[in-house]
Amino acid sequence: MTDLELQQLRREKWRLDGKAIRTIENARIFLEEVGYCLMYPVRPAVTLPTFIGAFVGADDRLPTQQHSYSDPRAAEATELMVRLLRERSAYEANLVDENNAFLVAASVFPYFYALVGERNPKLAPRAGSRSLYSSLACDAFELIQREGPISKVKLQEALGGSVSLPALDKALGELLARLRITRVDYTANQGSFWDLLYRWAPEAVKEGVGLSVPEALSALLSKYLDCVVAAEQSELEAFFGKFVARSRVKEAVNALLAARELSFVHVGSRSMVQMTPAQATPSLTATKTVAAAPTRSSYK
Repeated sequence: MTDLELQQLRREKWRLDGKAIRTIENARIFLEEVGYCLMYPVRPAVTLPTFIGAFVGADDRLPTQQHSYSDPRAAEATELMVRLLRERSAYEANLVDENNAFLVAASVFPYFYALVGERNPKLAPRAGSRSLYSSLACDAFELIQREGPISKVKLQEALGGSVSLPALDKALGELLARLRITRVDYTANQGSFWDLLYRWAPEAVKEGVGLSVPEALSALLSKYLDCVVAAEQSELEAFFGKFVARSRVKEAVNALLAARELSFVHVGSRSMVQMTPAQATPSLTATKTVAAAPTRSSYK
């Protein structure tokens, strides 16, 4: 495979070849096919599709999150994305920041929850020297638990006028990083609306709690490679190292290579990892099916 062929395959999968997603049905199909994506491109670049790119159908002059306010395409794409959140066809995890959504398909989300979510989601977070949560994040959680779904504007008002928006964003980011909360709606005058994830999506959370980290990581690695076609092992470790220790990613990749579910492919001068082609190992047909669209029972 050449680098040009790899890029062309990605463009087709990521809907950058003119086949724009403009309906809710096509948006659902796209997200289920890729598994997860960023809302906007970032710098430095992350090897992932973007929702705005699929909405536009190209990757030429796409807005970043910082410049989305001045691009009418961003407003239309955001409206479509929020519809996916409202109907629970998509969920969010924290990859870059709270303002650049990292969207995860409903069928894939329990695996992400297994990696980063709390095993006892109903237990309220507590602040402390060893806690992952600040006092403001704990206060925000309790308020969302009591009043949610609640907009960020009302959340700021209820927490007190001295709480700045950057401080509140940081606190919400802490809660989102551990999937304690989720964005459930958005309006232009009130901004994002937040609710507790276990209350908004109890079945997805319950399934995620029941999955082990190794099986969830294996499923997500397979889905990622199905989405990006091929990647260097260092790229896999860098991406999934945002959620779990890199050593665990390396172990999972090596286990999948040993099981021949993954294999190496030369792309130009680089050695990359791919899903093992079905024709090379017919017994892996089922695995290929799961990688293309994992279901909530496939890895149990």
